[in-house]
Amino acid sequence: MKKIYWAAAIYTILGLLGGLYYRELTKAYDFTGDTQLSVVHTHLLALGTLFFLILLALEKTFTLSAAKSFSWFFWLYQAGLVITVGTLVVHGTLTVAGKQSGAAIAGIAGLGHILLTAAFVLLFVGLYGRISGKKTETSAP
Repeated sequence: MKKIYWAAAIYTILGLLGGLYYRELTKAYDFTGDTQLSVVHTHLLALGTLFFLILLALEKTFTLSAAKSFSWFFWLYQAGLVITVGTLVVHGTLTVAGKQSGAAIAGIAGLGHILLTAAFVLLFVGLYGRISGKKTETSAP
């Protein structure tokens, strides 16, 4: 349960820093256009902080971490979110700096989204097992 708490806390800090980075970088470049940096703050706070706070409540209620799929879900989700947000930061920074980003950035972002999708599937498999009593958990409820 502490692992979920710390994930929420760290994503809160990263989300706040993401908003600060967006504000200061666009100010430094006198940039007023559209950039993916504008959504880094909200992605981190919604997909990081809020998601893990909700997961914390689900853990308290259903002991999700007892599901076999939980560890895979947790680390795939972390990897997917970090990759996705990382590409937002890189692409957005290049936009503000007046540079082009290549197709590799879009491909890496796609990989991040694929990992997030796989993680959500694992989360729902584990959650279903915990609420239905199926044999998907490693210990008794």
